[in-house]
Amino acid sequence: MHLARFAASACALALAATGAAVALAPAGSAAAASSVYSVAPYVDMSNSQEGLLDTAITGHQLKAYTAAFVLGEGCNQIWGDTLPVGNDSYTDPEIARAKSEGASVIISSGGASGEPLAWTCSTQSSVDAGYQALINDYGVTRLDFDVEGAAVADTAAAARQMQAMKDLKASNPGLQFSMTLPVLTSGLTNDGVNVLKAAKNAGIRIDVVNIMAMDYYAGTGTEMGQGAVAAARATLTQMQSVDSGYTYANLGITPMIGKNDDGSTFTPADARTVESFAAQNGVGRLAFWSVNRDQPCSGSANSLPTCSEISQNSLAFTDAFVPYEGSSGGGGGTTSDFSLSLSPGSASVAQGGSATATVATAVTSGSAESVSLSASGAPSGVTVSFSPATVTSGGTSTLTATVGSSVAAGTYPITVTGTAAGGSHSATYTLTVTSSGGGGGGGGGSLTNAGFETGSLGPWTCTGGGSVVSSPVHSGSHALQVTPSSSSTGECDQTVTLSPNHSYTLTGWVQGPYAYVGVSGGATASTWSNNTSWNQLTVSFTTGGSGTVTVYVHGWYGQSDVHADDFTLG
Repeated sequence: MHLARFAASACALALAATGAAVALAPAGSAAAASSVYSVAPYVDMSNSQEGLLDTAITGHQLKAYTAAFVLGEGCNQIWGDTLPVGNDSYTDPEIARAKSEGASVIISSGGASGEPLAWTCSTQSSVDAGYQALINDYGVTRLDFDVEGAAVADTAAAARQMQAMKDLKASNPGLQFSMTLPVLTSGLTNDGVNVLKAAKNAGIRIDVVNIMAMDYYAGTGTEMGQGAVAAARATLTQMQSVDSGYTYANLGITPMIGKNDDGSTFTPADARTVESFAAQNGVGRLAFWSVNRDQPCSGSANSLPTCSEISQNSLAFTDAFVPYEGSSGGGGGTTSDFSLSLSPGSASVAQGGSATATVATAVTSGSAESVSLSASGAPSGVTVSFSPATVTSGGTSTLTATVGSSVAAGTYPITVTGTAAGGSHSATYTLTVTSSGGGGGGGGGSLTNAGFETGSLGPWTCTGGGSVVSSPVHSGSHALQVTPSSSSTGECDQTVTLSPNHSYTLTGWVQGPYAYVGVSGGATASTWSNNTSWNQLTVSFTTGGSGTVTVYVHGWYGQSDVHADDFTLG
């Protein structure tokens, strides 16, 4: 498929989304998707048509979508608009908005104009870490990898990809992944079959083999609905020739709606043909490219990025596919589902301390289920327990996070997962560990609201312009914004009393021009950076006889905003 061609504008290829609660089938299940993920069309969130996603969610019952594309850039990852993953001031708020509207997300890497990280980075540990960052930054349990063009034939990259998936599945309970591959009506290409073999060689099974049922170049009169069905049947035969355990629940079908690159046309009637086939056979996922195109327009060019170029009602393809989500075939035949939430979703805990939160579950469809709770991603020295560890959907459990005295100060995202017969949901619990006292062991205080997760400034005070913002953030959901004016410096301070005559280290993450971090009062020390990306600054100092110092961050007058987050003092 040519998913990226439609985003050939200057902002091309950035689809994104997140959810703090997402669903997937339990490990070992034949179902590749829960009912929530049975329908997950792609969305290009950088072509000025993002409002259609909001309408699809709030007015057309769309429960999940696929956000594309994250691109490998060496051993780093960026969104297609060239902004870094986890720090995209345009895409990340759109992800948060879709989440607030109740949508779950699959993060997709690659596309026709880019490649996933395993194809651009040859260091296995960096590939693993990069994919883990997607999980952590967006709180997802579903990853998609769209591999096209010459990339499909890169066997070394495919081997790295499957090793990464094996590694991540071991450390992230419930993680599911899909491989989105080109297809003809006769099935996958030989290179596509080799991707399946790479998974087999790694000792894993691809949860969803997602076929790009489009652009067969078989003539403009090709019957695209039946073509997708033929491609699906042929692909399952190929899948089972590699691994007999594959079923239709491990297959996804993704057409290009409206006019395709080759001039063929996929109509709403074709969508109904594919939806009916999926319902009869329990296909794991239905998707399409793209929600942004699910509206009418006229034109002579093929595959415009912002409309289907056919006569249709707005979101007609969404309406044709959404019923599959609740059908007996969707998600391998399960219609029961539940939600999972955390209250509070974050906590700040001193070394040697503990924090609690309430894990709440609720039935969203079908009947009540037994939900088993688990946590992953906690750093060494942090223990997360649940009481009780298993609840009936609709019940609650108490999460307790116990922090050892030697755990390094910092902010740690912990994934809390509930698994039931109908699937799994996850939410992110953000734990900020602060120093229990002063270097040298003399007791003393520490910074309060060091990660700004309260959503307000206190006890920080600001001169000039200062506020707490939800984007950009280094981690969690909030950060500090310092806004200097054309004639005066912007600065935010917090005064703390530490142990007298002891050495301390202050660290903080900042981005922006001439961002200063330091202490004044009972000690004087500072450092600065001039960087558009998040970077960590470190300041060492020794307190005086009173132990009282003022911690500050400021930006120079005449410069743009400075952002700061995740301070530690120890």
